[in-house]
Amino acid sequence: MGPIKRTRHPGMKLDHLPDIDAILISHAHMDHLHRPTLKRIANGQTVFVPKGVSSLLRGMNFGKIYELDLWDHFQFDETEIIFTPAYHWGARMIHDTHRSFGGFIMRTEHSSLYHCGDSAYFEGFVEIGERYDISTAILPIGAYDAPSGREVHMNPEEALQAFEDLKAHRMIPMHHETFPLGIGKACEPRRRLLASAEARSLSDRIIAPLEGEPVRLIH
Repeated sequence: MGPIKRTRHPGMKLDHLPDIDAILISHAHMDHLHRPTLKRIANGQTVFVPKGVSSLLRGMNFGKIYELDLWDHFQFDETEIIFTPAYHWGARMIHDTHRSFGGFIMRTEHSSLYHCGDSAYFEGFVEIGERYDISTAILPIGAYDAPSGREVHMNPEEALQAFEDLKAHRMIPMHHETFPLGIGKACEPRRRLLASAEARSLSDRIIAPLEGEPVRLIH
């Protein structure tokens, strides 16, 4: 990601990924839209992006690319895809302000998954939870003490509040221990999350696997 390097390898090699039917991109930041990686996996898939982002995928071997606005719904085979608001920003470059950002809900007849994208804590989580029943919420917990001082990411305690606002059944933390984007030890977000979850009596609804630890969400 430019001058900022990963602190650990990805959990799976690209060559080991199963066949990919669709790709969802939450915003244009380089740790979420990494063009070299996307070029390697592009093979005619359908891609969903926020408004103003599709131009960054030109020249890649993708199929249809759909730009979604907030609260847009799209039926993809048996899965409904919904684009949700977030509290972040979408510019890839300094003056690149026309690009939108957000999260996604993917729901079928039997289950639903909410991927927040990047976001600071905001009241929009309450509205998302009121609109949709969420089985599993994937929420960011790292990079909360950014050197810039901007409030664009949640800390672990705010992520738990968002989880409760969403009224989701379970939570999986993300966006931590991969890129050195905040101040503090890399292991701090997960430790704070688990301690706060215990204090709120939420431990049995938090799934925070260690690297390489398998998780089964559907029983």
